Amino acid sequence: MGISRRRLLKAGMLVPAATGVGAGLGATLAPEAEAQHPPQQRQPLPEAFDKLKSLGERVKPITVEEFQGRIAQAQRLMTDAKAPYNALYVTPGSTQFYFTGIRWGGGERLMALTIPRKGEAFLVGPAFEADRLRELLRWPLELRVWQEDESPYALVAKTLAERGFRTGRIGVNESTPYFFFDGLRKAAPGFQFTSGDPITVGCRARKTAHELNLMTLAHEATYAVYKAVFTALREGMTQRDVSALISQGYQRMGLGGGGLVLFGEWAALPHGTTKPQKLKEGDVVLVDGGTSVEGYSSDVTRTTVLGKASDKLKRAFETVRRAQDAALEAAQRGKLSGSVDDAARKVIVDAGYGKGYEQFTHRLGHGIGLEGHEHPYLVRGSKTVLEPGMTFSNEPGIYVRGEYGVRCEDVMAITENGPAKLLTPGFATSLENPFA
Repeated sequence: MGISRRRLLKAGMLVPAATGVGAGLGATLAPEAEAQHPPQQRQPLPEAFDKLKSLGERVKPITVEEFQGRIAQAQRLMTDAKAPYNALYVTPGSTQFYFTGIRWGGGERLMALTIPRKGEAFLVGPAFEADRLRELLRWPLELRVWQEDESPYALVAKTLAERGFRTGRIGVNESTPYFFFDGLRKAAPGFQFTSGDPITVGCRARKTAHELNLMTLAHEATYAVYKAVFTALREGMTQRDVSALISQGYQRMGLGGGGLVLFGEWAALPHGTTKPQKLKEGDVVLVDGGTSVEGYSSDVTRTTVLGKASDKLKRAFETVRRAQDAALEAAQRGKLSGSVDDAARKVIVDAGYGKGYEQFTHRLGHGIGLEGHEHPYLVRGSKTVLEPGMTFSNEPGIYVRGEYGVRCEDVMAITENGPAKLLTPGFATSLENPFA
């Protein structure tokens, strides 16, 4: 489902500090700024960090039966489509992991999963990688290999022909590099190639109870790390100091993750800034980021103030929180995704914070799962029908350039009946206490 700009930005910011990248935002300091404002030497962690423990046996990996069930679901969707698909073609990335449990690096050599509409799915990969691939297989999935002077695309076409498919529609996963698509198109001219989104999104968008449990654990971990970090906020800290604390918090839990950190007026830039910052009394502190558990992401934003909050900041925070409440209530089975953005935006506009995108400058939310950002999205005009198990960020914000920014973000899951359910322990209570 792709790597978002937000994730790339955060990865750049966290290179010196983090062991992994979560699902939130980030910013990159220029090298000269890093030299002038390096992170402080690691100090003993505050006592609150002692409470951070590994998730341990609470984490239950996805089973072979679940992976196989996902392939079967893809085949049902291919069969039931208004214009049926004869196969789904998936190159390395989160969707290939979703169906197989295999994480495979990039490169120019094709390693593709193909799921025919009926019959067994198969992998095509380089012959010299066969032993490593077999080590990664969760079950005896058929592996066909190609030598360096052979066409892997012809091998995909040949194997499909053996399954009885020489024509028809092949769905291509959206993150497939063009040359992997073009190679198969030329080797299998009898097929029509089209977007695989109706199949891949149809499978991935609705999370199972097991997936929701893994996401809940990831959000609980993020919540716990933030609580510990916020006890350590002190005047004079840089955003990189706070980012380093976030990374260390996740390390205490045996996880990798990080977060975008913004102070004062720079919190009005939702994607951060390259400018170095130092925390001072009265500044807004905005932290946005996450971790992952068995590949399933969290994404949480909390905003607080160092010291006493002004009435202006309190009003903005309270408005954002009411917008979250409105979105949670609107996010119900059968409603259109765009209506959830409408509900949250109305609260902010009615409170006098500009029209449209003037001060609430981005969409309300994004889907989340194996990617920090994935289909579907909560944006004005979007017409995805909400279904149980769909998961979204709920992250309204108010951004006043040159003054402040306030954002609250929690992830919610659509339920069978009634409002969505939070995967975080709860909404922020206040600016002074941004935890439930």
